[in-house]
Amino acid sequence: MAFPSYLVPNLWTLSLLTLLAASVQSNFIVFDDDPLQPVTQDETASVGGMVTLTCRVAASDNSSLQWSNTAQQTLYFGEKRALRDNRIQLNRSTGTELSITIGNVQLSDEGEYTCSIFTMPVRTARATVTVLGVPDKPQISGYEDTVQEGGKVTLTCTSSGSKPPAKLRWYRNQEELTGRPDVVETNPDEATYTVISELTLTVGRSDDNTLIGCAVDHPSLSPGEKWTEQPIRVLFTPDVTIQPQNDLPREGEKFIIQCIGNGNPKPTSYVWQKKDGELPLMAKVDGSFLLFEMLNKSDNGVYLCQADNGIGKMQGEYTLLVQDPTAMSTSSGVDHAVIGGVVAVIVFILLCLLIVLGRYLIRHKGTYLTHEAKGCDDAPDADTAIINAEGGHSGAEDKKEYFI
Repeated sequence: MAFPSYLVPNLWTLSLLTLLAASVQSNFIVFDDDPLQPVTQDETASVGGMVTLTCRVAASDNSSLQWSNTAQQTLYFGEKRALRDNRIQLNRSTGTELSITIGNVQLSDEGEYTCSIFTMPVRTARATVTVLGVPDKPQISGYEDTVQEGGKVTLTCTSSGSKPPAKLRWYRNQEELTGRPDVVETNPDEATYTVISELTLTVGRSDDNTLIGCAVDHPSLSPGEKWTEQPIRVLFTPDVTIQPQNDLPREGEKFIIQCIGNGNPKPTSYVWQKKDGELPLMAKVDGSFLLFEMLNKSDNGVYLCQADNGIGKMQGEYTLLVQDPTAMSTSSGVDHAVIGGVVAVIVFILLCLLIVLGRYLIRHKGTYLTHEAKGCDDAPDADTAIINAEGGHSGAEDKKEYFI
């Protein structure tokens, strides 16, 4: 059966139908080489910030550009404001460009905005505005009191108001720690999220006064912009050392040693003992100090100090070795050695100068004698030499001596 010729579509008609079908699916027709087709781009802004929407065409036919919001309400038609919202301002309007700004951006401003140019047909382009919810400063909870060494502490970090959900990071000083996976909760009143993270630590004495930090990681924030810290106090038994008054305990002199206990809290009780014996009669205990009014070699031995801070007891020891009254300290010996070395160098330099000066004098003295005896060098016998020498003396007033 043959169809009438007017029912048979030609090639041009098929092409047009295909183009129209594609345009329906995309809601607007895009011609790559159409100078009147508006061009826009998607924008992202944070709550409270500002976003700029720009629409351009390659050429102008005196048709006006228009921006509409997500509810298809006209915001600006060319230079003319259409919606009474002081947050929306005209940035630039020409025959080929319409640019507007939206200040104090809110979550409700998120969506698709439309730029239109009223030609035949009307041409449109869309720009999606994404609004980021800015997270609140994180809060750390769960720490109530000091923790004893070896105990555990669990901290909870919470931040609300983020969109998309923020990421929470834990730090000990500058070292990043791994907490439990973040828990994300939706805030029912607005399209934002509350993020919760937990961290459990087994603490040691090195953690005393350590700052545990929680930071928010989010596209709306610069790194480290929102951060909070929680100091940790740890109770631990004292480390005990015994410090002498000086490095050279000499017989007959006064001498003091001190028991130093570093713990949390500070030690409140000190007990002094002498290993394998009793404290000397002349030794006096004054809290963390042990005083010897006059040292004697019988005081030699190992002294023990036990410090107690209520958390535990620890002990330190010091070996006392009394020296003779004439003994010098190591530092004095070093000083004397340095002085001796300097003196030796000076003596060596003087000896070298004396040797050089002696050789100089000897050399020039020999030259003088050679000139004095010059008349005797060629004499054949002793008599002639004497005569020559006397003749040389007779003409002494004519001789000139040169010293070089």
